[in-house]
Amino acid sequence: MAGEELHFVILGGGTAGWMAACLIAKKWPQHKVTVVESPDIGIIGVGEGSTPQLKAFFETLGLAEAEWMPKCNATYKAGIRFHGWSERPGFKHYFHPFHTQLDSFTEPQFAFHTRARRTGRDVCAHPDRFFLPTRIATERRAPLAPENFPFEIGYGYHFDAVLVGRTLREHATGKLGVVHLERTVADVVLHQNGEVASLRTSDDESISGDFFLDCSGFRGAIIQQALREPFISFADNLFNDRAVAMPTANDEGELPSETRATALSSGWAWRIPLTNRAGNGYVYSSRYTDPAKAEAELRAHLGMLDSGVEARHLTMNVGRVERSWVKNCLTVGLSQGFIEPLEATALHIVQATVDGFIQAFEDGGMTAEHADEFNEAIGRRYDGIRDYIVAHYRMNQRRDSIYWHDNAHNNRLSDHLKAIMTTWFTGGDLSATIHDLDIARYYSSLSWHCLLAGYGTFPPEDKLVASLEGLQLADMSQMEKFISGCARNFPTHSEALANLSA
Repeated sequence: MAGEELHFVILGGGTAGWMAACLIAKKWPQHKVTVVESPDIGIIGVGEGSTPQLKAFFETLGLAEAEWMPKCNATYKAGIRFHGWSERPGFKHYFHPFHTQLDSFTEPQFAFHTRARRTGRDVCAHPDRFFLPTRIATERRAPLAPENFPFEIGYGYHFDAVLVGRTLREHATGKLGVVHLERTVADVVLHQNGEVASLRTSDDESISGDFFLDCSGFRGAIIQQALREPFISFADNLFNDRAVAMPTANDEGELPSETRATALSSGWAWRIPLTNRAGNGYVYSSRYTDPAKAEAELRAHLGMLDSGVEARHLTMNVGRVERSWVKNCLTVGLSQGFIEPLEATALHIVQATVDGFIQAFEDGGMTAEHADEFNEAIGRRYDGIRDYIVAHYRMNQRRDSIYWHDNAHNNRLSDHLKAIMTTWFTGGDLSATIHDLDIARYYSSLSWHCLLAGYGTFPPEDKLVASLEGLQLADMSQMEKFISGCARNFPTHSEALANLSA
């Protein structure tokens, strides 16, 4: 294929399909990209949060925040606040911050404090005391550093996923030359060698191509139905397989710059602030409750038992296909796999998959020479993210329902997660273990420390002893002064959003 003009055909639009189209068309303007999108198939569109990697995606496209954020009712995200995942005194909530360059000053002290507390010392080890994004979110500021602030601040976004898909479609077709066909695909036609030859529409039109991307959602029309790629279920590790979602009005005054994840009886509820509404939902396990009870619990949580707002019910297929790149097909998005939305990783995986494919395909002279290495890397990424999500449930400190009890006693864990837990509970060097396992590329040492310390998984307070003389502990008053002083440089969330439209 090297040197030839290639035709990339993408089945399915939505956020994943249009992200893939934009990245491929931007990287390879000499090739043709066509998105085949059915007007009859809806978009899942409940994922309204991102990790900081999405910022790099928009920068790659040359789309400024002022160009896309107002169109998509988007807000800034400094991290995720977890409520009710632990019943331990002093640890009933914690914040998972996104990375900043300032972490080099505070993270080593935080890690040292957590290890001291794990080994029985009575020291402060709650993550909320050590990181700037936590203060930014608590004060409802935007994580936007002014030009004279000499440190980079990582942040994500909240947005309407449907509107992001439309914005990317406009950019792809208007600026990048992507062809958009509204067609309903009835069949996938294969060559005798098993590769994809074409898509056949319900009107008996044939859409041929050289390479196909399956962005058809959970149905996996190409990768699973046509190419029969096996699906690896994560059901033994992650119990949640359903969600119910409903919007509410923004009634909090200054908009938060955080996602909230609140533990309920059989899962957790999200709250995501957009400029025009709040997105809410309940991710739960059908083994422990049913849709009607889950909706009632969400409505009670939101104070909307008597509201006429309609709830939307969704089924999730949690796991991944064995290989993402099979013959002349790359699967991206929900057809590739899904790990529940607890850490907003869906679009991050889309971006990593397409970027990785572009690099591997190009390195192989526009052939599948490096497909095996690519598939292994993507599989490791899924499994690494899965382990971090599983840890949220396995390490929970609630005991008020069978669901939380069973999660806490779930021993179907990967060897990597077992090693993390062993290191933590034996007082070992967690950062060293993460380095040795080579898993920091998925979740950093900071993230693991925040999760495990945020739950208060330390010896009981009555077993703690006064810190030993000479222990190099942080001066917490100086820590407070440092973080609060840095936070004053950041605008309120409403000011930052207003500047986008100015």
